[in-house]
Amino acid sequence: MQFSIGVEYALHCLLNLVDLPPEVHVGVKDLATFEGISETYLSKVFTRLQKAGVVRSIPGVKGGYELARAANEITLWNVIEAIEGQAAIFQCQGIIKGCVLYREQQPPAEFFSGRCLIHSVMLQAEEQMRTFLRERTLLWLYEKREEIAPAQHLAATRQWFSDVLKLDS
Repeated sequence: MQFSIGVEYALHCLLNLVDLPPEVHVGVKDLATFEGISETYLSKVFTRLQKAGVVRSIPGVKGGYELARAANEITLWNVIEAIEGQAAIFQCQGIIKGCVLYREQQPPAEFFSGRCLIHSVMLQAEEQMRTFLRERTLLWLYEKREEIAPAQHLAATRQWFSDVLKLDS
């Protein structure tokens, strides 16, 4: 199982929107430049985030993107689901029905009652992962980054965005 690179791009870029002053918006070009990633691909990522209600697009000269909700209201799962969609991770093909023992008949009800054991276990595991990621918000991730990132990295990040967006320090 693997999430696309779009999830990583989204989370890194969204962290840069968390502590922006009100009425300040960041364009995809600036975010892509800062992260060293493809502007074209990032634009597609932000289109998905906008459709999911994670970010809001602000038109105009001083336009760009801002969070559509407070960072403590955007879960990591919201971001993943915006990028990856809602399909289940495990795609059960029901191969038990092709087993040599059951090609001519249905598996016994005691053994297979609509969903095989493997499918059930995988669905439970997925739900535990979703629960974990629904309990972690963008604000939580931001605060964790603030705890572990070197102070000079955080200061340089803020300074870069302040310079690019022409903010008063």
